[in-house]
Amino acid sequence: MRSQVFLQKPVTQLSSRRGTLQKNYNPEDIMRKSLYLLALMAWSQVASGQAIEDEAFEWLQAYIQIDTINPPGNETRAVEFIARIREAEGIPYQTAESPPGRGNLWARLEGGYEPALVMLQHTDVVPADEKYWTTAPLSGEIRDGYLWGRGTLDMKGTGMSHLATFISLHRAGVPLNRDVILVASADEEAGGMYGAGWLVDHHPEIFQNVGLLINEGGRGQQREKELLFQVEVTQKVPVWLRLTAVDTPGHGAMPNPTSSVTRIVDALSILRANPFPPRMVPSIDAMFQSLALSASPEWEEPFNNMRAAIQDPALLSRLQTYSPYLHALTRDTCSMTRFEGSNKINVVPAEAWAELDCRILPDRPSEIFVDELTAMLEGTGVEVEVIMAFTAAISPTDTILYSAIEEVTGERHPGSRVTPYVSTIFTDSHFFRDLGIPSYGFDPMVVPEAEFSRIHGNDERINIAAFKRGVIDHLAIIAAVVYD
Repeated sequence: MRSQVFLQKPVTQLSSRRGTLQKNYNPEDIMRKSLYLLALMAWSQVASGQAIEDEAFEWLQAYIQIDTINPPGNETRAVEFIARIREAEGIPYQTAESPPGRGNLWARLEGGYEPALVMLQHTDVVPADEKYWTTAPLSGEIRDGYLWGRGTLDMKGTGMSHLATFISLHRAGVPLNRDVILVASADEEAGGMYGAGWLVDHHPEIFQNVGLLINEGGRGQQREKELLFQVEVTQKVPVWLRLTAVDTPGHGAMPNPTSSVTRIVDALSILRANPFPPRMVPSIDAMFQSLALSASPEWEEPFNNMRAAIQDPALLSRLQTYSPYLHALTRDTCSMTRFEGSNKINVVPAEAWAELDCRILPDRPSEIFVDELTAMLEGTGVEVEVIMAFTAAISPTDTILYSAIEEVTGERHPGSRVTPYVSTIFTDSHFFRDLGIPSYGFDPMVVPEAEFSRIHGNDERINIAAFKRGVIDHLAIIAAVVYD
């Protein structure tokens, strides 16, 4: 077994409490920050002649039409687009390519001596098969109150919210209590090794004295009983594996007792027939208990006691139908995503392989998971190789940024609630949690579940009114952090 696994950090329990901002601010502080927001919007409009949220939408429509599909990426195109906007504003910036064409950009607004805040976005998007879309995936078409196109939700929309916030702060010229850094990186959709990970290794100066980071991951969601804002504070840990089998090749008309292909099929059959046992970790248990407050009667009791509920196979089966995402938080999982045997129908190949996208709960080292999976496949003649494995870490909920999210969403969306969120997908935030930087996945835009499911799927689109409101909400959150 060949392996490239990193040691994992200890995991602490999440909190779902509100009200921590009051430890830092009194009502006068909150009122003053609201006035700052109004001033920021006014200054932005004077500078450009239009509201910042309208500007951001125009940028987004143009941005969607820039092809940064990964592979191959070509994120330098996005860097050039963002750079033109910065140059028009007179904002200095720096760029660097990892391989040619894989561009990254960063810029800094200088402030006081508080630890800096990073707004992180990735500029690449996943492929889209046009024959399954109702519009060209890179058209930026406006229809039915939506902007359509690959990347509208993941994550060019959030990226333009970050840009609008950054430019509004620049235009205002009001002293900041900390540096604000905008980073636009490549390659997130393929692991970030040519983007955020590359920047950490080759330009560590960007992240010196950084104390907070905001990225993609969480959002607003209207649930059965309330509007819930979910802030991503940790993730299931990706462990990507390749299974390889070598056996005697030959003619398809004369099969041997075993082959490379049958060995791979046997291994995959074992994994499919033996799903990993369910277990509940503290961070996810806390999240389910928070979700119980807004759950339908059917799920209120199970969510309140998931340690017991996961012992019922029938309930887990219903949960998977109800929400594959929530079901995935109850166990380690592996999805079979790639397979290759012969390149000719009548040839039994000497080698066959399959690849697995495994995601493990953030409570133990990935080496343990890989060892257990390898033991399951003993006797099949299949070798297990680790393609990629990240570390696990949880961001705390007692920071000024998390508190600002709570306070601003509560003020601007009365009756809403904020809860920490555990993601089944991974983002570039893990690079910065590894550095000890509290990192949060959050865009305050409210996205219905049916729309969110279009991410990486067909007909991805963004509600224009929700996007524009999200731009202002995001600006208000950052203003609450960077102004005294």
